[in-house]
Amino acid sequence: MSKSRGEGLPIRRVFISHVDSYVGRNIGEYLSQCVVGESTEPLDLEEEEEGEEQDGFSQAREGTYQVVGSLSQTQQQPPPFVLETVQASSREELKSFLLGCDIIVYDIRETADLLDEAAWVHSALHAEIENFKDPKIFILISSFMTWTLTKPVDPDDPEVPFTDDDHRKRRPHPAFKDHVALEKLVMKLGKTSKKKFIGYVVSSGLPYGMGEEPFHFFFKTAWLGESPAVPVIDRGTNVLPTIHIRDLAGVIQNIADHKPKTRYILAVDEGKHTQLEVAQAISKRLGTGRISHISKHEALSNKDCLPHHVEQLLLDVCAEAVFVKEELNVRWVAEAGLLANLERVVREFRATRKLQPIRICILGPPVTGKTTVAQMLCKHYKIHHVNMKDVITEALSKLERIVGSASRKEETEWHEEDVEAFTEDVQEAQDFLEALRENMLQNEGRLEDSYLVRLYKETLSSPPCQNQGFVLDGFPKTFSQAVQLFGVEDEEDGEELNKRKVPLFDKSIIPELVVSLDAEDDVVLHRAMALPECAVLEADLTEERVRRRLAEFHARHSEDDTVLDYFDELEIHPDHIDVSVCEVAQIKRRIRKLIGEPRNYGPSAEEQLELAQRAEAKQREREARRRVDQLLLDAQQAAQRLCQEEEWHACWEEVKRQEHEAMGARHLPLRNYLMKYVMPPLAQGLDECCKVKPHDPIDFVAEYLLQYNCDKE
Repeated sequence: MSKSRGEGLPIRRVFISHVDSYVGRNIGEYLSQCVVGESTEPLDLEEEEEGEEQDGFSQAREGTYQVVGSLSQTQQQPPPFVLETVQASSREELKSFLLGCDIIVYDIRETADLLDEAAWVHSALHAEIENFKDPKIFILISSFMTWTLTKPVDPDDPEVPFTDDDHRKRRPHPAFKDHVALEKLVMKLGKTSKKKFIGYVVSSGLPYGMGEEPFHFFFKTAWLGESPAVPVIDRGTNVLPTIHIRDLAGVIQNIADHKPKTRYILAVDEGKHTQLEVAQAISKRLGTGRISHISKHEALSNKDCLPHHVEQLLLDVCAEAVFVKEELNVRWVAEAGLLANLERVVREFRATRKLQPIRICILGPPVTGKTTVAQMLCKHYKIHHVNMKDVITEALSKLERIVGSASRKEETEWHEEDVEAFTEDVQEAQDFLEALRENMLQNEGRLEDSYLVRLYKETLSSPPCQNQGFVLDGFPKTFSQAVQLFGVEDEEDGEELNKRKVPLFDKSIIPELVVSLDAEDDVVLHRAMALPECAVLEADLTEERVRRRLAEFHARHSEDDTVLDYFDELEIHPDHIDVSVCEVAQIKRRIRKLIGEPRNYGPSAEEQLELAQRAEAKQREREARRRVDQLLLDAQQAAQRLCQEEEWHACWEEVKRQEHEAMGARHLPLRNYLMKYVMPPLAQGLDECCKVKPHDPIDFVAEYLLQYNCDKE
């Protein structure tokens, strides 16, 4: 479906199987930004350097590949660069969709269920060659697992790498024989009609970058820091063929543009590293620098390491991509390999997985709740609480362990980890420890700024703080401390320095958010006096002590340059919160709104279980409250019904009584009735009438009887 658009730019439609997978998504995103035929033009040096600096594409371009595909999870939203997805209910429907595509890419490295589909699609399209309006390309991305049992090129030198021409000698892992059969089918049928339907097999090294897939186990273990060492499966001396996922996408782009005569292509970089070297480098960059060895069985039982990734990490194949280097025009991202480009790969890992560290600094007068807020934020975001007491205590403890292990002549792992963090050798650790103790002795338990800043800088630069982030609690206190802690030396000349508006600072440890908890002195004193006695004794918050700390705070903030001014100069403007009008929960919500969502792996399996149990307990509590409320409502309604029944019975009894009286009156003889009920009041009325002698005696008697009846009632 190669057509012209606009100024003669061709339209080429690319189908990618499982375009939402790690490989499919990255290849699709790359191709969607590549102009058709772009790789056939030589890349000048400036463009190449620009490509190395960019982690990806951002601007839409004219004449790029149109990406369509299938989804591994049909309910999932397709990536934004995908123009159309197919959810074929039958293979004929799938074939009809693929006939409208120019390039078909199937990734069978991991997904065994795509083997049959890829084989059927290739055969079905081959049968339709005569009906093709335009040539089509079929690209099969396979795995080096099809090479695992291949004999070395040189038995005397196993390190001699395999090349593209050695593919006929390859011998697969027992579980990958079907992969080899499909590879051979693609190459065989591709020879029958070279102009209309071309088939390629790309044997890909283990892909890395852009969030990781097979190496994710190493990256996640080192980043979390929950385990003191990154596990290496077995001995780890096996050589891993690797390639950056963007470079693999570049190989696919070149095949689509160049249509090379070579049909079996190795896609690997120049990094011929062992599993052990890769794990050590990742551990050193993201973790403690230590490794441990685990068996294959232990790796398979680890929930973070998928079975097919275990097999891939045990690959032992040394290969060289001769054809790619000599014949294709790949815009390399990491040609030298994973270890040479580890900084870039780590940046991609953090950005893609949204694992950027959260760095917060909380400042303010004493007794304004800095530590309480810091602890709440650390718990919510799973970051590290950095306060002066812990920084000093942990530093002394680590230095003591270094010196202690050296004195016992033990080769402990503490030696490797802590010497790198604080000193270059044990003797320097001993000297530094003695200097700290002497300085604290001279300053009544306190440290001078030079020592204190050094300890803080080492803590903030440690892997846990660099990976997850931190909350700085009440430090730095002065402008000078802030400059020493965050500032870096400016190597520019005076003229360039004057042009710079913002001072240089260490971006790896500078807080992204500075919060100042503000309060008047009387509020601070009131809060201190309201604390429980145990808290007052523990923190030494007597009134005299609080007043002295307030005086020191005001003295520091009466200067021309305060610590808040330093952050203002860096354009990190502090967020002021008045603790006299905001509760702790309100402060926490406000800071969470400024920071946003957590940037981590989310709750662990144990935490998810705890959350589920907590939710279940809350549900049970709600049900119990509902039942109690229902019982109270039922009792109230029953009482109301009883009261209404009693009122009804009383009324009924009154009606019955009145009816009884009426019935009794009706059964009396008429004379008796008149003598009993009529004559007495009538006689009295007549008697009164005789006494009064009114003008209208009838009306008088009537009025009298009416009044008599009212009085009686």
